[in-house]
Amino acid sequence: MEEISVKSIAKINLGLNIISKREDGYHNLETIFYPLELHDEIVLRKSRKFTFKTNSQFLNNEKNNLIVKATELLENFIGEKFTVEIKLNKKIPIGAGLGGGSSNAAFTLAALNELFQLNIPNEKLRELGLNLGSDVPLFLYDLPAYAESRGENLRKINFRISDHILIINPGIHISTKWAFSKISPNKSENNLVYVITNYPKDYKVWQKLIKNDFESIVLMEFQELKDLKNSLTKLGSDFCLMSGSGSTFFGIFSNYDKLIEAKKYFQQKNYFVHSEIAK
Repeated sequence: MEEISVKSIAKINLGLNIISKREDGYHNLETIFYPLELHDEIVLRKSRKFTFKTNSQFLNNEKNNLIVKATELLENFIGEKFTVEIKLNKKIPIGAGLGGGSSNAAFTLAALNELFQLNIPNEKLRELGLNLGSDVPLFLYDLPAYAESRGENLRKINFRISDHILIINPGIHISTKWAFSKISPNKSENNLVYVITNYPKDYKVWQKLIKNDFESIVLMEFQELKDLKNSLTKLGSDFCLMSGSGSTFFGIFSNYDKLIEAKKYFQQKNYFVHSEIAK
């Protein structure tokens, strides 16, 4: 094998509860990670030397680039350098709560493992990936998944959103570090898996019981995001919530026509808009 191409998928958080602060400085949390069709494209090809190319000016800086960091991490683990050309076609918004960087790191680890036939077990790749970010192991796991601890303790769940999903990002950057500094950890009374299992498609119950603990903090700081969520509701979403620490919001629509109307509305505002139609 000389070349491998992978789809580096995005995710949304269907609920995000920050439970407690840990002694290591991280936080214990619980969330449901749900995969999207939205993805970046990564192509790896064996070459005479290592090169990285991307359509993202921001990611051309190696300090911001988890693909380069993932490559270096795996090189240090196996004790060899990779002579490989990596090309990234970036489609997932950066710093948006969609896990794009973590996904890139995870899929790069997996692709290098396959391309160079390293035969590293997936469990070990997840362990390595945790050094790059709490979200990295989940992209080396079967999704959807219920997550605890830092987000690395994962349990596959049999769950699918059977209605249309609309992803909206206005281009506002939310610092994850800032968001965590504002959080007041508190154990949720409502287990996320219990809610989706016992109230499937009951979006009124979801809206009442499924929360993202970062959302109220972010909405107090950014009026534009508060307006965005209000617009999603007024335009007919049955359920809407912020993903991760923001600034992406997603809405679930059971009505296709309302989805299209909302999509056009946000496109006119020059926001990043992505829709996934129920099959």
